Amino acid sequence: MSRSNFLERLAERPLLADGAMGTMLYARGFGFDECYDALNLKHPEVIVDIHRQYAAAGADILETNTFGANAFRLAAWNLESSAAELNMRGVELARQAARDVRADILIAGAVGPLGVHLAPLGNISREEAYRAFYEQIGALAEAGADLLILETFSDLAELEEALRAAKAACNLPVVAQMTFNREQRTFMGVTPLQAVQVLTPWRPALIGANCSTRPAALLS
Repeated sequence: MSRSNFLERLAERPLLADGAMGTMLYARGFGFDECYDALNLKHPEVIVDIHRQYAAAGADILETNTFGANAFRLAAWNLESSAAELNMRGVELARQAARDVRADILIAGAVGPLGVHLAPLGNISREEAYRAFYEQIGALAEAGADLLILETFSDLAELEEALRAAKAACNLPVVAQMTFNREQRTFMGVTPLQAVQVLTPWRPALIGANCSTRPAALLS
């Protein structure tokens, strides 16, 4: 499948993405003390089944189970050295489910925040953030993702480093999403307008919002 297929299809009609992975895993008995990304290796059959259900429900896009599969988040489980493997496996499992249901489903490599604060609020430099995102995104692209979804970001600087890494690691379409509260601010105080102004020069395929508030609030 052409990697430009995402934008071509989006130009024709809205595309329906899947729903949350973490919620589904929790409903199946996996607690919050579990590394959900590691389930790509420990319980791949569960991940494939969830993907398959979303595909059967009509999803045009399946997001990989890799939201937290970066070295900083994985370090909490001493799995930082497995970042590339977990991301590649995540793409493979989503692709397997797509083949089982409908071959034209697009696979989106899911990339979330690092789970640590960048300087000056934290001790992580922008360069360290860039390297972590580059490792994750490079693995997603190498495994054959059709696009990337950078999602649930609150810090513009962190999202910029993810975009910089995506531009350096691959040529995939990138969706850049931040999460806003009811006052239309991110946790770091970023407004939607500020997000658009900062992110536009990076030329992502789409700029959007996800999580935190209801659909009506996201629409506004």
